Amino acid sequence: MHDLGRCGISSSIWEKPGRLSQDDWERVRLHPYFTERILRRCAPLADLASIAGSHHERLNGTGYHRGLRAAGLNESARVLAAADAYASLREPRTYRPANSSAATLQRLQAEVESEALDASAVRAVVAAAQEEPPSAVRWPNQLSDREVEVLRLAVHGLTIRQVSNRLGIAPKTVDRHLQNSYAKIGVSSRAGAALYTLQHGLLA
Repeated sequence: MHDLGRCGISSSIWEKPGRLSQDDWERVRLHPYFTERILRRCAPLADLASIAGSHHERLNGTGYHRGLRAAGLNESARVLAAADAYASLREPRTYRPANSSAATLQRLQAEVESEALDASAVRAVVAAAQEEPPSAVRWPNQLSDREVEVLRLAVHGLTIRQVSNRLGIAPKTVDRHLQNSYAKIGVSSRAGAALYTLQHGLLA
């Protein structure tokens, strides 16, 4: 349903070979808005309008049609954006052939590293598509899987001892992971870490 708004754009634009003109591109950027308008007029689907209309939004504010940032995008919107990006890359277009699996993963990774797409959402989409293991997409700032695990538990209020017990690792190891994480993401406190994990969609 997220692309229902495409019907509000002339097929001559969608099928146009080569680069779009500025006017054409402005029309294309309206299709998520049209999707929202359509769904809001259908009572059983109205609750989905906001999510469906957010499929081209990006965490860093570079998306459209509202230019929302991370704080304005919930988990559903983030997953839909990642799924739409994946599907778009894997499908042929009038101006290019479909991307290979490897090229698609590379492009998605670049979107994660530029903080446009949510890392967790991309990992889930890649895993669901069974293209590659989920680990094909890394966490932002070169965080490891274990560092993200420790960060999540820490910002949820667990003490170092509690994190140690939960993960079955030594308290000193937990502390080392925390300190490494803080250094990578440029914070010095749990409050700073909490803000970072929220902004980057790490609070799974």
